[in-house]
Amino acid sequence: MTAAARAQRQRCTRQAWRTWTAGTAIALLAACALAVEIDPVASQIGFTLHTRWGQALQGSFPDARGTVDELPDGRHQVRLQLSTRTVEILGHPSYTRLTRGSGFFDAERFPRIDFVSDAYPSQLLRSGGELPGMLTIRDVRRREVFTILPASCEHPARECDVIASGSIHRGDFGMDRWNFAVSDRVLFSLRVRVRGQG
Repeated sequence: MTAAARAQRQRCTRQAWRTWTAGTAIALLAACALAVEIDPVASQIGFTLHTRWGQALQGSFPDARGTVDELPDGRHQVRLQLSTRTVEILGHPSYTRLTRGSGFFDAERFPRIDFVSDAYPSQLLRSGGELPGMLTIRDVRRREVFTILPASCEHPARECDVIASGSIHRGDFGMDRWNFAVSDRVLFSLRVRVRGQG
């Protein structure tokens, strides 16, 4: 964080604690959180599906958006949005149509996937570990856990990718069609960068 940004947050926090009502203080403290945007060009968000015939299908979310918020207590929180309308299965137009369709992500009705992480210390990105949070697919909200690999640099997400993975069972989110063709398990892979000044 830059010195100017740190000073701005300190002023904001002092103002919050000087307010008369607890409700106003809480609102101001929330506004004190600083955020950097996830870089949609430098980041890669994908997933793998396996067919019943042993074929591995590689999927991609080319329009990932989101922020990494620095909270007033110094911890961080990720807010990630993935468009289901542009999801694709690389090299397989028919499977792309299937994953966007009503039996899978149902992009017309549910155009976005959301993940909001629990608050975590910045050290987690350097040392690696588990990052739990709330995942929403097709309006079904479930707690899921992603595993972050130890970083290869001092300032992950800026100097090197934050690499994470996790798996879900699509049936838990109402995606229970096509079981005769595609396995229930979906493996997510993420390489995330942020943009902006640190």
